[in-house]
Amino acid sequence: MGDGIGRYRGTEGRLSGGTRLAQWLRRRPKDTDAEDSQREALLLASAAAGLPLAPAAYPVGYSCSCERIGCPTPATHPVSFAWQTQSTTDRGQIERWASHQPEANFITATGMVHDVLDVPLEAGRSALERLLEQGIDVGPVAESGGSGDEGRMLFFTATRGTPEDEDEWWPCALDCHPETMDEHPGLRWHCRGSYVLVPPARLPGDGDRAVAWLRGPEHPLPDPLTLLETLTDACARYAGEMEESERHDAAWPLGR
Repeated sequence: MGDGIGRYRGTEGRLSGGTRLAQWLRRRPKDTDAEDSQREALLLASAAAGLPLAPAAYPVGYSCSCERIGCPTPATHPVSFAWQTQSTTDRGQIERWASHQPEANFITATGMVHDVLDVPLEAGRSALERLLEQGIDVGPVAESGGSGDEGRMLFFTATRGTPEDEDEWWPCALDCHPETMDEHPGLRWHCRGSYVLVPPARLPGDGDRAVAWLRGPEHPLPDPLTLLETLTDACARYAGEMEESERHDAAWPLGR
């Protein structure tokens, strides 16, 4: 990887969303060539870090570009059923995709080079602060969806197993499937057979709902087990706080 690849101002240690290069996240059709170049630079940096990419759907208002009625994961799924074999780090192929599909999001296939530990946003912010304070090596981290209960934080880690090491990997279905993630409100472990959106990506809805790096892909991928305890503790505290809030709202419905 070249010395300049993946080095973004503002990603190092930032805990609140965005990066200057992610101006593309607010783009509309016919925006400038500079914004397309920024988007492509981010995608190529992820590929240079070893994250295999494939094109994904993109938002059309509140809906999905796939035009599937009732799409369960609008703008967050691959466009091809062959996404696992299609995913690549080849620079030329990614440049062609980015050029020919200027509005497309991209997914990265997990379980081949990297896994992703996916947690509620507030739990992730708390955990990230603790991990950095403890001096633990944290790899790339992305924020998805912005503030609110639907926001998530994605911790990119080395994979715990590869297709060549059949005794060590387990399918993501043992945790959750990308299209049934709402059933898993806590920690989701994306490994073989799963995927996540890679920044920069846009999400349906009002405002600038997006997926953006907090810590870019220039950071080495850590062993997921070095992060797991802190993340699960943060998720447990977050779940307890949510339950207490729901009990309070049920007891005092007019006080909301």
